[in-house]
Amino acid sequence: QVQLVESGGGLVQAGGSLRLSCAASGRTFSLYAMGWFRQAPGKEREFVAAITRSGGSTIYADSVKDQFTISRDNAKNTVYLQMNSLKPEDTALYYCAARGGPSVYTTPEQYTYWGQGTQVTVSS
Repeated sequence: QVQLVESGGGLVQAGGSLRLSCAASGRTFSLYAMGWFRQAPGKEREFVAAITRSGGSTIYADSVKDQFTISRDNAKNTVYLQMNSLKPEDTALYYCAARGGPSVYTTPEQYTYWGQGTQVTVSS
């Protein structure tokens, strides 16, 4: 069992930056591939970024490529999402997710554990 707690969301003006954190507890963090997803009101949950257990490989949704950066610190049991040049369309509830396995994973169905989410609101 893994518990995930996101933090770092908030209200920011367009063009600003935020760094989300997701702290994990319960099992050996380095065994888990991690992902970030987001869900805007009235929309389905969508993939944002993912990272392998070691942090050696990452993958991004086309909509955030070159804008967001996912990273992890296995010594701190934490995964991060650095979000730059934020736009109003980035407004959503952001979730982190975890699963075992050696790869990166891009669909919600592939993940076992989820946090409660942190709200990001970007004003124009």
